[in-house]
Amino acid sequence: MAILSRLQGKEIEIGANKVFIHDSSNLGLIFFGVIFIVILVTNYSVRGLSSGIVIMAFVLSFVLLLYFNLWEKFSGWFMSHKIYLDEGAYLWFSILLSVMWAVVVFGFDRISYWQVEPGQLTRESLFGSGSKSYNTQGMMLEKHQDDVFRHWLLGIGSGDMQIRTSGATREQIDIPNVLFVGSKVAAIQRLIAEVPEE
Repeated sequence: MAILSRLQGKEIEIGANKVFIHDSSNLGLIFFGVIFIVILVTNYSVRGLSSGIVIMAFVLSFVLLLYFNLWEKFSGWFMSHKIYLDEGAYLWFSILLSVMWAVVVFGFDRISYWQVEPGQLTRESLFGSGSKSYNTQGMMLEKHQDDVFRHWLLGIGSGDMQIRTSGATREQIDIPNVLFVGSKVAAIQRLIAEVPEE
């Protein structure tokens, strides 16, 4: 949206500053529509086939309303306030979201991790609780990739991993949003099936 505002927008002077604003309010509608959909679907999980149906119905309705210029009639009184953002608004909002995503994925998510060895699964934490180990005998692993939007469109093939331990203190451990979950589950299953050396 920032690139379209720069290339196709009009240069407008506001005070001592010159900004580029696209003359169509559809850019702002699409921008906020996509952000709304991402926030909604990542916080409220709709699994299986119903996930794809809900998303496609919402997107199709939104696009059709824009295409037939029915959005203003459909949305009523609040559409009298158009959404116009300049190039800088699109750019800075996107940069801030990208920086926060990078901090979470490459920073906070790496504070705790799982280490798999033959016969043993250990959760390591860099700060706080230290580590906790589980015996892999009788352990069950499951992968769940049934949320079309969160796992496939946004997650690029990610999935949720579920680990069930055995023994006297059974636990169910849920690890959400594991990237390339299929290959990781296969590697973990191969390692936990190995008999540890004495």
